[in-house]
Amino acid sequence: MSSLSRELVFLILQFLDEEKFKETVHKLEQESGFYFNMKHFEDLVQGGEWDEVERYLSGFTKVEDNRYSMKIFFEIRKQKYLEALDRHDRAKAVEILVKDLKVFASFNEELFKEITQLLTLDNFRQNEQLSKYGDTKSARNIMLMELKKLIEANPLFRDKLNFPPFKASRLRTLINQSLNWQHQLCKNPRPNPDIKTLFTDHSCAAPTNGARAPPPANGPIVGPIPKSAGFPPMGAHAPFQPVVSPSPNAIAGWMTNPSPSLPHPGVAQVPPGLVQPPNTAAFLKHPRTPTSAPGIDYQSADSEHLMKRMRVGQPDEVSFSGASHPPNVYSQEDLPKQVVRTLNQGSNVMSLDFHPVQQTILLVGTNVGDIGIWEVGSRERIAHKTFKVWNIGACTLPLQAALMKDAAICVNRCLWSPDGNILGMKKGHLSAIVHIRASFSVAFSKHIVQTYTFVPNGELRQQAEIDAHIGGVNDIAFSHPNKSLSIITCGDDKLIKVWDAQTGQKQYTFEGHEASVYSVCPHYKENIQFIFSTAIDGKIKAWLYDCLGSRVDYDAPGHWCTTMSYSADGTRLFSCGTSKDGDSHLVEWNETEGAIKRTYSGFRKRSLGVVQFDTTRNHFLAAGDEFVVKFWDMDNTSILTTTDCEGGLPASPRLRFNREGSLLAVTANDNGIKILANTDGQRLLRMLESRVFEGSRGPPQQINTKPPMINTLGSASNVSSPIAVNSERPDRMLPAVSMSGLSSMDVSRTPDVKPRITDESEKMKTWKLSDIVDSGHLRARHCPDTAASPTKVVRLLYTNNGIALLSLGSNAVHKLWKWQRSERNPNGKSTASVSPQLWQPANGILMTNDTSDGNLEEATACIALSKNDSYVMSASGGKVSLFNMMTFKVMTTFMAPPPAATFLAFHPQDNNIIAIGMEDSTIQIYNVRVDEVKSKLKGHQKKITGLAFSQSMNVLVSSGADAQWYPRDALPAPVSSAIYSCDGLLIYAGFCDGAIGVFEAESLRLRCRIALSAYVPPSISSGGSVYPMVVAAHPLEPNQIAVGMSDGAVHVVEPLDADPKWGVAPPQDNGAHPAMSSAPAASNNQASDQPAR
Repeated sequence: MSSLSRELVFLILQFLDEEKFKETVHKLEQESGFYFNMKHFEDLVQGGEWDEVERYLSGFTKVEDNRYSMKIFFEIRKQKYLEALDRHDRAKAVEILVKDLKVFASFNEELFKEITQLLTLDNFRQNEQLSKYGDTKSARNIMLMELKKLIEANPLFRDKLNFPPFKASRLRTLINQSLNWQHQLCKNPRPNPDIKTLFTDHSCAAPTNGARAPPPANGPIVGPIPKSAGFPPMGAHAPFQPVVSPSPNAIAGWMTNPSPSLPHPGVAQVPPGLVQPPNTAAFLKHPRTPTSAPGIDYQSADSEHLMKRMRVGQPDEVSFSGASHPPNVYSQEDLPKQVVRTLNQGSNVMSLDFHPVQQTILLVGTNVGDIGIWEVGSRERIAHKTFKVWNIGACTLPLQAALMKDAAICVNRCLWSPDGNILGMKKGHLSAIVHIRASFSVAFSKHIVQTYTFVPNGELRQQAEIDAHIGGVNDIAFSHPNKSLSIITCGDDKLIKVWDAQTGQKQYTFEGHEASVYSVCPHYKENIQFIFSTAIDGKIKAWLYDCLGSRVDYDAPGHWCTTMSYSADGTRLFSCGTSKDGDSHLVEWNETEGAIKRTYSGFRKRSLGVVQFDTTRNHFLAAGDEFVVKFWDMDNTSILTTTDCEGGLPASPRLRFNREGSLLAVTANDNGIKILANTDGQRLLRMLESRVFEGSRGPPQQINTKPPMINTLGSASNVSSPIAVNSERPDRMLPAVSMSGLSSMDVSRTPDVKPRITDESEKMKTWKLSDIVDSGHLRARHCPDTAASPTKVVRLLYTNNGIALLSLGSNAVHKLWKWQRSERNPNGKSTASVSPQLWQPANGILMTNDTSDGNLEEATACIALSKNDSYVMSASGGKVSLFNMMTFKVMTTFMAPPPAATFLAFHPQDNNIIAIGMEDSTIQIYNVRVDEVKSKLKGHQKKITGLAFSQSMNVLVSSGADAQWYPRDALPAPVSSAIYSCDGLLIYAGFCDGAIGVFEAESLRLRCRIALSAYVPPSISSGGSVYPMVVAAHPLEPNQIAVGMSDGAVHVVEPLDADPKWGVAPPQDNGAHPAMSSAPAASNNQASDQPAR
């Protein structure tokens, strides 16, 4: 291929990349073999798309080409083989061994034999060379670094790793130059040439009256005048249209650069105090007078340069960077399609919105003006408000007249504000407190917008009432045009208005639509904020906050009711609408050209209502049509899948995703709402199923539903979000759990009020505490130990898969018990019915912590397991040791005291990142791989007693030894250890008299007491004062625990099959809990004068 042909391929690659035809880009890269896109290759490797990895490589090299290529393919296939073994998919591993790895046997037969022998191991990490193999993500990253070195050293990739530098849109520039030249050669050049095709040479038609047209102007036919608007009319069929006005393509300029991630598509979230550039008026100015300059409506080099000057910081020379959107890492299984809840609002639901943080809280508005707030986990409507004008005297006369004529009113839109919660630390307690204090706005069908504040006790407080528009208020959204939060409204009076969200004062008014404004979509790019608006005549306009009129005027598909929304990351713009004839259109707009990029298929010919849509995960679209919910992949126009939600949907159901896309709310017939969930959503809701109190409740309290598994003597597990009391149903609690929220409960809050229900005392009389003193009333199993004189157990935890127990003794030695598969235990799960085996590797070594710098008697031991149970990190007053769980070998030691480590936690996504709580009250974030402290956190006053990473947010929650919990009146002995059950409903506490207390997590009421004699038979008792030093909760079974004793024994305890729960929940007495109190530890060891709170 000639050098010019090669350069043409690069021009086509650049064009395809600019148009975001990413699959075609990479296909052409591979087939031409001219450019190896390292970024695309990295995405494929990190995504584990091994077939695509080899297919892409095949365009540049083959296995047998040279030793570099052979090594590249070997590393890829070896990783694929190890991942199959790690999944215990031996059939797939054998297939990879035979089909992919056997080719290397002829080059290194011994290596092939060693790889084959890995099939015989229960865990390939038992192989010493693979003992440091981490989780899949870290292993892929390590391999990727090696692959990049091999590729860069491979001569076959020379000159293929860098894309040649040339100006953006070079192919368009060449086409324009060709068109200019063709136009200058015309016999009858016209001042405004009408070029309809590129397939044939351009030639202007001769004038019909015989007059000769003026000669063409010198210079290019397309000067520095861009297109007339960011989005050309949909009716334009020709690829080139005459320029009629010199608008500087502002909207297209905005859409080329991604903006920060938005928590909600209806919110233009921007840092407070954002100042618009002084040239924003010119940025979108749209003169209405046509220009006489000749031109062809195509991106010329000059117009492209103009656009680049508008885009802050964009250089003239750009390099090809591959596809701009993230790789496809989702599947249909990530879509919420399983119906898990069915709610009934009592009237027809017109609008829905999930809370932006508390992702199981759903706000709904109805056709009779009611608003309701639901906790979908517990199926409880926690707040309800009927429509009422707060101050009729302050309303305008048109509104008063409208209400007098027809009092019926409907909710057109209800929406949470973007600042959904407040996160803070409560000093002196062991937890972070997340308050559900959020505001939302409601737009009604007559004039009115009302804003409320939803406070922790479930109360809806009136915030502002705005007489916004004459006629209906059709849509609302939130934005930050100034330092404070603002509400954007649109209505039947053809206006868009912006209001201060706190005071209700009007800030801006935009007029220019010729029909009722149907929807608004605020956004910002490059620190310039703007609003898209759509009207029922099909017109779409864009506005800046300068009140200088609309900058863009174009038609939406369908020419009727249309809504617009950006993807959550703000990089892709979509719209969905329905025409008066029932034709529905779901489209993505081209961010650089301002035209429709793709139109999604799958709608019936005649929709029976206006189709509503939503986006999630920056990857999926969903719309309600034809009595089903339809899903699309954003990158594919064909419909992905559908669900009928088990029937009962209206023709065009309304729908709304929660922020993480794990739940989907869909309106149903008979005033219903169906909640659909994926696997993550089902797991989230399972934690809430039984979190509803029986009986009545007293005044509101701040209570947590799934507190973090943190205690001063135990390990840390999962964390979640708080709840509040239901204002509509005072006897119900709000168990709002977010997968990304962090909280724990304030165990000291016990309001001092009198009972409100007269029969509570009778309930208290009939209820009896479960007191288990005999071994026949539970199942207990002593874990066998061969040690002659075992030392007391100071740390104990289950492995994350729940099939093994790991203990740490006061002598710094670890012990591991595993349950084996057998006839009595076919699944190999942990149970008190079968004894586990004390496990050691074949080398017989013990996992022993470093003790050279510590005093074992005074040291605070700590221990943590990696997410995949491959590594254990532990300390007993000396250095922190990192062990391989398969070989018990020490991989490394670090953090020599002083200060000593007191609590440890692995990062949930990266085993190399560790949080270490220290004796001096600091927290150090440490990277094991590079042996470096990345950051040091301060704020506690005493040693760190608990750490937990959020599973989905970049958040770490910590606790210090600032307070202790003393349930003095319930069980007289001091607490030795306490931990939450895996579902957060129970608290297991060990006491120094040997008893175990089982408490209700939400009320801290004792529901069961287990005496020492029940779980430690006399035959194995060591005598003397024996008590549980530490309690461990099973990660999957909420009613199974293990206790580590002061005499070194470990026991597994669980209820009998006939009665699988511990005792019966005590009734609530609506008053103070005399058995529960909190005693904050004072530094001077004196009791506090303040009453318990």
